[in-house]
Amino acid sequence: METPSDRHAYPAHWEADVVLRDGGTARIRPITGADAERLTSFYEQVSDESKYYRFFAPYPRLSAKDVHRFTHHDHVDRVGLAATVGGEFIATVRYDRIDAQGRPASAPADEAEVAFLVQDAHQGRGVASALLEHIAAVARERGIRRFAAEVLPANTKMIKVFTDAGYTQRRSFEDGVVRLEFGLEPTEASVAVQRAREQRAEARSVQRLLAPGSVAVIGVGRAPGGVGRSILENLKDAGYTGRLYAVNRAFPEDLAEVDGVPAHRCVRDIDPADQVDLAVVAVPAPDVPDVVAECGARGVQGLIVVSAGYAESGAEGRERQRELIRQARTYGMRIIGPNAFGVVNTAADVRLNASLAPEMPRPGRIGLFAQSGAIGIALLARLHRRGGGVTGATGISTFVSAGNRADVSGNDVLQYWYDDPDTDVALMYLESIGNPRKFTRLARRTAEAKPLVVVQGARHSGIAPTGHAVRATRLPYATVSALLRQAGVIRVDTITELVDTGLLLARQPLPAGPRVAILGNSESLGLLTYDVCLSEGLRPKPPRDLTTAASAADFRAALDEALTDDKTDAVVVTAMPAVGEGQAGDAELAAALSAAAAAAPAKPVCVVHVELGGLAEALSAAASTGPNAPGAPGTQPAPPAATPGAAEGTPRLIPAYPAAERAVRALSEAVKYAQWRRDATEPGKVPEYEDVDEAAAAARIAELLAKDDDPRGVELAPDDARDLLAHYGIAVRQTLPAPDADRAADAARALGYPVALKTTAPHLRHRADLGGVRLDLADETDLRRAYEELTRQLGGPAELRPVVQSMAPRGVDTVVRAVIDPAAGAVLSFGLAGAASELLGDTAHRLIPVTDQDARAVIRSIKTAPILFGWRGAAPVDTPALEELLQRVSRLVDDHPEVVGVALEPVVVAQHGLSVLGASVRLAPPPARDDLGPRTLPVAY
Repeated sequence: METPSDRHAYPAHWEADVVLRDGGTARIRPITGADAERLTSFYEQVSDESKYYRFFAPYPRLSAKDVHRFTHHDHVDRVGLAATVGGEFIATVRYDRIDAQGRPASAPADEAEVAFLVQDAHQGRGVASALLEHIAAVARERGIRRFAAEVLPANTKMIKVFTDAGYTQRRSFEDGVVRLEFGLEPTEASVAVQRAREQRAEARSVQRLLAPGSVAVIGVGRAPGGVGRSILENLKDAGYTGRLYAVNRAFPEDLAEVDGVPAHRCVRDIDPADQVDLAVVAVPAPDVPDVVAECGARGVQGLIVVSAGYAESGAEGRERQRELIRQARTYGMRIIGPNAFGVVNTAADVRLNASLAPEMPRPGRIGLFAQSGAIGIALLARLHRRGGGVTGATGISTFVSAGNRADVSGNDVLQYWYDDPDTDVALMYLESIGNPRKFTRLARRTAEAKPLVVVQGARHSGIAPTGHAVRATRLPYATVSALLRQAGVIRVDTITELVDTGLLLARQPLPAGPRVAILGNSESLGLLTYDVCLSEGLRPKPPRDLTTAASAADFRAALDEALTDDKTDAVVVTAMPAVGEGQAGDAELAAALSAAAAAAPAKPVCVVHVELGGLAEALSAAASTGPNAPGAPGTQPAPPAATPGAAEGTPRLIPAYPAAERAVRALSEAVKYAQWRRDATEPGKVPEYEDVDEAAAAARIAELLAKDDDPRGVELAPDDARDLLAHYGIAVRQTLPAPDADRAADAARALGYPVALKTTAPHLRHRADLGGVRLDLADETDLRRAYEELTRQLGGPAELRPVVQSMAPRGVDTVVRAVIDPAAGAVLSFGLAGAASELLGDTAHRLIPVTDQDARAVIRSIKTAPILFGWRGAAPVDTPALEELLQRVSRLVDDHPEVVGVALEPVVVAQHGLSVLGASVRLAPPPARDDLGPRTLPVAY
């Protein structure tokens, strides 16, 4: 299909799959000379009105000359892109570079005319908006900075495409035509528009999978048992409210039903008047391509592929998985799976259990995502259980087990949960993060609205989960955990903690602080809870012992008192049942605690109980039998809560935990998350610096990468690194080579005394303790003596590679680094130079982009921070200058994805100002997929 262009090779990196406004997908790719028939067929399906809007005159058909012009491009001055579904064009866009007079031109002209044409049947799906994002990115790559478009005033849809894009625009009207001109540099508004469209489209694509109007299960056996038949039975037993179809090509032609469900040999045999929204595919992997083709031709909107035999089975399966995703996207369908466990939606108007879970989970307000089917089963079981552990009356809103997550991933589900009114808390079990920049961005936004609790598997083993192309992190687990916490993620270690924390957040309010009251009828259990609170960083009050003779009334009175205390933010109740105490006593105590908690709805309460009695079940019953219990007959789901656990009309279920450490750990996570939410209300700012020259830096980066075609990247020479950093206002002190004593003296005279003499050999670099640095050399005599000592003790000049550098003011030596970590994304690191960071690991990290608040916090978060602020009588150093440096490095890496590594070492921070004495920069070609360009689906791997 693709052919070489006139001037440049086919730009395959411009190809992309995108999600449209209605949740369907389309493929965007360059138009080539092989597309003549497709273009002609496409144009024939466009209405006369749309043709008139495009050409400003009746234009019923394209001439052979037109077809040649619109399909032959040089991919530089003339570019055409098409959006395709099923291999056929549904929309096109092109630009032509022009000069100031509007005539065809080449570089350095930086303006182009742009024009769109969208097939009428696909207008309103957001196709033109997606094409505009991609053609603008292509134009910027080719040195075009402005677009001009001429539109008829009646073509209001196209005018809206341009005006809503968020770019800085200028509009004029002349000769009956609206002329729009706009710059292509992304603005805050254009990025916000792009991301809002991305969220709506991706959320809609997941919503189509979770709330279909009809489901076809393909691979249903005639006899009970088997995967397909089990899923069909689960759908029926759940009370699915839509239409069901059973499909199997082995069915006899005269078979009309299977268990009362209409039976068909092929999805194409279903009545054309009936839309099939979702297909659950449970056939052997070799048969899946035929099923996908049939579903695509039938107009099925999405697939859940439970079939195994894909990337989890080896190289052949991985290629089969790639082809599956490519094929499905050709038809505009999204896929959950393959090797998926399925999905659940407990909404009363859906009741979907398209999964292998034999029992429909209880309705609730927790969203659950799992990449592992086994872990998904365990999580569903724990949330469904009542008693025998944490109180389990809180159910789920939706559940997605993505299997190999070859298409729909946790990022897509986060987009859906973000504004889902039925989900208050999101729980995720992840084994890999495919797009870390996007995940942290979405996690931060989601966490600002509702809690997001994550446990990550395979974090220490280094073994890639089967079916996943995992990006192995180079950062310690503790560092990755801290980075995700900065994005608002509640990071826990086990699925037990995931459920414990989720249940607390789902039905209890967020605590206002870390002050915890402890009361109960066991002094020992109270003291144990007190100790755990201290270990988790909480501020507990001395436990209040009600003695073993305490009645339900005593518990209620004590809890009332604790909750009304202005110096208490949360309460932990410890309950030890008396020997022989029966269910009635448990129920009485549960009612008393629930009544007291209900009277103070702003403070969370949890219970630590010993499993001798039935308090856990009683507390569940106290909530689930309330007048507005979720899932009770005749009730509707509660509206979204302003804060977790505060849904209006929903009874407060008090979580009961069988161990103090589980209750306190969940409460501790709630305290930390609540503090993050408060801090997020006043977010920091990413400052703008007038002396930053982003365009010059981009040009220099392109020039440096062009000199080296190594896809792994290139380490810049010191002078090149210094020049690039200077474009971002980062000055690196000059060093001059000193291959012999005479050249060292010449260098010192050029720089001015006093100077430092340093070795740059890798084994001695930054190792003053090994004698590779001589400081404060006041004159030439000192310099020559130091040079002779250095070469005599450590080796010849060729080995040592000595350099001369002017002395910096005395201060504290620090290290600033930025890297693109495969799993965590862009990360900024800071620490003191030497043993503190290298031996003890006293280094702090922040996700890029770093705000002013982040920069301030990262400096103060290392254990050795007091040295910067006047420890033991020393003069404080210029930390504001250090904060500015951190933000400048962050800006450089955030603006240019080609910058994959920066190391400034040492950075000497003095009382006034700082000096960067050494710098290294590493560049690499930008990734084909990141979170900085136009929206696009991940590449099928």
